[in-house]
Amino acid sequence: MTRIPEIQRDIMEKAIYLPMLLTILNRDLQVVKISNFKLKQPYIDLIENSMKAVQLEFKKTKSYMYRHTMKIQEVNRDEAFTMFLFIYNGYEEFHNYFNPRLRNKAQELLEYYLYKRFH
Repeated sequence: MTRIPEIQRDIMEKAIYLPMLLTILNRDLQVVKISNFKLKQPYIDLIENSMKAVQLEFKKTKSYMYRHTMKIQEVNRDEAFTMFLFIYNGYEEFHNYFNPRLRNKAQELLEYYLYKRFH
């Protein structure tokens, strides 16, 4: 049973997903920059604007976590699972995440930051 409230746990999960999303967007940006698109700049602008939005959200998340004495740390990773240590008000909990679940959630967030946030 977890002692971390669901709202705080969701914020801690954001601290997992947002850096992953920044890594994905950064790699995609590099691919677009070296690609053979005739008009690269709109794609570059889209990715860079999405990165700015993700960075702003990550900054807010980190600030919230700092104010509420919350920390997260990756402990272990294998081919199927990644384990994180969640620290909240002195409580420590280990949470295992199925790697395909992490990937799927990152994909959902990527869709949101690229185009769904405008609707």
